[in-house]
Amino acid sequence: MIAPEDCTSLADVRAEIDSIDQQIIALIGQRAGYVKAAAKFKQSTDQVRAPERQAAMLDHRRAWAQEHGLGPDMIEQLYRLLIDYFVNQELHDWQRDQH
Repeated sequence: MIAPEDCTSLADVRAEIDSIDQQIIALIGQRAGYVKAAAKFKQSTDQVRAPERQAAMLDHRRAWAQEHGLGPDMIEQLYRLLIDYFVNQELHDWQRDQH
């Protein structure tokens, strides 16, 4: 990996961004596996939705964003998209496993 300040061309920058994005997507895939595993420990759709957990999680992500010099609102939006997607997936898996 080339540090941003060591890039000598736009091609270098783009290649590094692509590499980082691949890693982010791979990590989201790993996260999906844990979300899927969580469904087997939940006993109701309320536990799947877990609004209190979501709120606490978003607060932590916002704080982490600030620690890394990122806009907390943007990170919250990103995580709200992830949460909505994964909660829907988890609900589907949980409901399927109940039958």
